[in-house]
Amino acid sequence: MKDEGSADEEFSWPDPEDAIDFEKERLHRKQRLAAGLRVLGRLRLAEGVAGHVTVRDPEHTDCFWVNPFGKNFKLMKVSDLICVDHMGEVVEGDQPVNAAAFAIHSQLHLARPDIMAAAHCHAMYGRTFSSLGKPLKMITQDDTMFFNDVALCSVGSGAVVLDANVGKSMATALGDKKALIHQNHGVITAGGSVDAAIWWFVALERSCQSQILAESAGTPIEIPDDLAQSGYDQQGSDLAGWFQFQPWWEELLRDEPEFLD
Repeated sequence: MKDEGSADEEFSWPDPEDAIDFEKERLHRKQRLAAGLRVLGRLRLAEGVAGHVTVRDPEHTDCFWVNPFGKNFKLMKVSDLICVDHMGEVVEGDQPVNAAAFAIHSQLHLARPDIMAAAHCHAMYGRTFSSLGKPLKMITQDDTMFFNDVALCSVGSGAVVLDANVGKSMATALGDKKALIHQNHGVITAGGSVDAAIWWFVALERSCQSQILAESAGTPIEIPDDLAQSGYDQQGSDLAGWFQFQPWWEELLRDEPEFLD
């Protein structure tokens, strides 16, 4: 007779149906990554060779998939993506990695195991707003999805981020939030899916634009905290961010299905 609480009693073989199909999940994440990069390209939020979006590998969680350095976002395909390990080495793919992508994203993924994806581009309004060194105000209903969820960081401001220590400072400043304004540089967003990370980036870029325009015309009226919190509860969750991306996904499947190649 077995003792109560014995190891034999506690052990049970996992249900095969509960096991993760790593190849299937890896392909899914890469497809969403290629789509997200195309969305940023379509919206003209990516300029030149700057900008990078990453997604954590489901099996090798200290590695992430990212767009190769110099590849046009609007032309990105699944087959173009490269996988980078925790040392910055390309372990799958034959294209170079953006050094800034590694310096920033490696530290974000390390500090936040809950983050599946992170997005950053040098979009006009995000980078312009970052030069002000001040927080985002709740002046429109859409802004409330970021209520108390945007961090600020001034470490390494203005310089090309090639030092992982700066990336670590950015990750520390981000804390448990979903977005970061890096002074004199721009914004970076994170999410539990590529879909959410991309949506947060686009939405934050628009919120930065909105505040710049409003403050150039006068003094915008801010939304009271209780209403801002209500707005956040409705549209600030990771699921809400994922959901907002789906119309873009449908449009890409219709117009540019080659991104799946």
